[in-house]
Amino acid sequence: MTRKNIVIDLGGSLIVPNEIQIKFLKRFKAFILKNIKKEKRFIIVAGGGFTARNYIKAVSFFNAPDKDKDWIGIYATKINACLLKTIFREKAYPIIIDKNPSSIKEALKYPIIIGSGWQPGWSTDYDAIMLAKRFNTDQTIIASKIDYVYDKDISKYKDAHPLKEISWDKYRKLIKKRWKPGTTAPVDPVAAKLASKIKMKVIVANGKNIKNLENIINNREFKGTIIS
Repeated sequence: MTRKNIVIDLGGSLIVPNEIQIKFLKRFKAFILKNIKKEKRFIIVAGGGFTARNYIKAVSFFNAPDKDKDWIGIYATKINACLLKTIFREKAYPIIIDKNPSSIKEALKYPIIIGSGWQPGWSTDYDAIMLAKRFNTDQTIIASKIDYVYDKDISKYKDAHPLKEISWDKYRKLIKKRWKPGTTAPVDPVAAKLASKIKMKVIVANGKNIKNLENIINNREFKGTIIS
């Protein structure tokens, strides 16, 4: 059976905003299991969320360099990835992908593949886009806690407007140019540069809305932002 590969960067803010979201994870599991029966394969990359930011904030008081902050964030993504792998243990590839896979033949025997962060210098946005390229899909879904990309920081500006579509050139002008550990841009600057270079379409959407995710993977009308 030839499966359609779907890459989802599952934000840590959905997995662990302050405590593990059991109800959401149950709904997400049901969504994934339902769709693997429809000849789909999911490559799910776990973000670090609150766990990562909490540890990064802590080591900042001890003047840790950015590389060390990145590493501690990466380990937060690994524990979240381990959680997802355990949740999907009967259907998931037993090895968490935490580096650029030189061979994917073994992984392709499974309908669910779990990834994590693997190297300092970017977020799991970059890892997800890299894996989308590696698994020959032209689209990456960034499932986070926001409904859209906005023209301003929605947490600071009440007059921020949602953007349903935006080019990579325009998007990159909205965000900071350089990566810093704990950056909260919808798509981090390093990932945005890669996606622009390889012409990867990214959809940013609220991952809590499972019905909306269903619409995205089935090419139906959805709520979110297309960056291309």
